[in-house]
Amino acid sequence: MAIVSKTANSASFRNSRRWLTVALALYFIYTFIPIFYVIVSSTKSNADLFGTFGLWFSGDFHFWQNLQDLFTYQDGIFSRWLLNTILYSVVSGVGAALFATFAGYAFSKFEFVGKKLSFALVLGAVMIPQTALVIPIFLLLSKVGLVNTPWAVILPSLVFPPGVFLMKVYADDALSNELIEAGRVDGAGEVHIFFNIAFRLLTPGFATVLILAFVATWNNYFLPLVLLNSSDNFPVTVGLSQWYALATSGSGGAVLFSIVMAGSLVSIVPVIAAFLIMQRYWQGGLGAGGVKA
Repeated sequence: MAIVSKTANSASFRNSRRWLTVALALYFIYTFIPIFYVIVSSTKSNADLFGTFGLWFSGDFHFWQNLQDLFTYQDGIFSRWLLNTILYSVVSGVGAALFATFAGYAFSKFEFVGKKLSFALVLGAVMIPQTALVIPIFLLLSKVGLVNTPWAVILPSLVFPPGVFLMKVYADDALSNELIEAGRVDGAGEVHIFFNIAFRLLTPGFATVLILAFVATWNNYFLPLVLLNSSDNFPVTVGLSQWYALATSGSGGAVLFSIVMAGSLVSIVPVIAAFLIMQRYWQGGLGAGGVKA
């Protein structure tokens, strides 16, 4: 009995590829429509924003005026919010990725008392939504006087259980025990082995956790909303929501709706830039640098 397999010229292969292309196209449209709406809306005046079709441009190109209003409204506080968000996200992202890499490497390559229980607690922490922890975090930080400071956002964001899980799984496959043993036989210490051998092989995983933690902190809204009460410390998410609430209440809505959309567009540019910068580390290969060590 002959076994017929799918080849590039078979009808079943062409049909499956056609349906896969259609599914990917629909998914692309579904995910791109909100971004396109933000782009289009940021080019409109407040009147055109509500008086024209939402998914296409109006005759009056108002983008540059919206940008000017965005960076000058309330003495240009949006620039402060943007810098705050970059600070929170970069420090939290790098710190969370480092701690996750340390923990994932330890769970993968070391044996210690309570290892299984500790990793089970990490897995359990993945299941807990951060919103459920905001009030306990607020009470804890208020005891040490860190509420309404940048540390109130940064310190909780350094704990990233999904990153620990990802790095543990990644280290299991990307880093062989023989390579570590070879370093120990050569007399290298554990710190030297980690930073000069292991970390080079774990760089793609580190970059993945870094961008995930960066985006999680960038998009975080509820935590800074509860922990920060001064507008000078707000990130972009909280600041824009304050402007939107002010606009919907009828106070200055003629200006704020259009600049809120412009601010939304500006706020996603650094995230796209971060993805483009970190992309090369995902494509660099797992063994790059390991041979050099």
